[in-house]
Amino acid sequence: MKNIIVITGASSGFGVLTARALAKAGHVVYASMRDTTGRNASQVEAAKQFSQENHVDLRTMELDVLSEESTNIAIQKIVEENGRLDVVIHNAGHMVFGPLEAFTPQQLAELYDINVLSTQRVNRAALPQLRKQKQGLVIWVSSSSAAGGTPPYLAPYFAAKAGMDALAVVSARELTRWGIETSIVVPGAFTGGTNHFAHSGRPADTERAAEYDDGPYKNFGENVMKGFASIVPPDADAEAVGDAIVRLVDTPFGKRPFRVHIDPTQDGAEVVNMVCDRVRAELLRRIGLEDVLTPRKLV
Repeated sequence: MKNIIVITGASSGFGVLTARALAKAGHVVYASMRDTTGRNASQVEAAKQFSQENHVDLRTMELDVLSEESTNIAIQKIVEENGRLDVVIHNAGHMVFGPLEAFTPQQLAELYDINVLSTQRVNRAALPQLRKQKQGLVIWVSSSSAAGGTPPYLAPYFAAKAGMDALAVVSARELTRWGIETSIVVPGAFTGGTNHFAHSGRPADTERAAEYDDGPYKNFGENVMKGFASIVPPDADAEAVGDAIVRLVDTPFGKRPFRVHIDPTQDGAEVVNMVCDRVRAELLRRIGLEDVLTPRKLV
């Protein structure tokens, strides 16, 4: 079945890889991003070229996840053009790297806005259509850092991804009775194939950061990166995340797993999430809400 799909943050990284993989699988894909006529104009052209060369339906869409107006306009346009929306993929995110103390509270708020509040804007725009259809799929691109090993210097990013994951878990239970499925994709650390680390933000308080660089944590950031690189297998391919999402989309209703881990470093997130999700499910059974664990087929 050809699905109408929107994916946020599709200008680079997992986003662009997933958008292309889904388009090659035969779906209509809206690769959304901000500033399509400015800094991302080259990405728009690249998507157009990819679509033509591969004879697929990959479309770019102006959607700034930090703007409620932009998000509403984009989702409305997709529905108007197709009469429906089948899959929403929350992928937009940003990483920062450095000692936590050197990040300002404003930086943490901005990071939370990008990684967490953005999903609420998109959901508020898209879920009314999915509920009207009585069917749909919401995919959240989480992170193994929300449950697995968490080395220092990534605290703001880890906290934001954990917040997003928490929203995904509870949101899923509020959508099953509407016939809407949820899957959470959990990538591990990929030090190659994306620009996550290369484009990561740095602390605004440079003087405070310098105190760490000149003190007992001198060269610590470099050591963290070397440590990451040492446990990532040489054959780790970031395209595996997009391939996993394609399999999710193509899986029949009711058969989709709640979580899928793609973690080349095996940082333990899969084990922790298995236990946490089981405990959460058991509580719902104990309080008589077991039915929300399984999406209903309404159409």
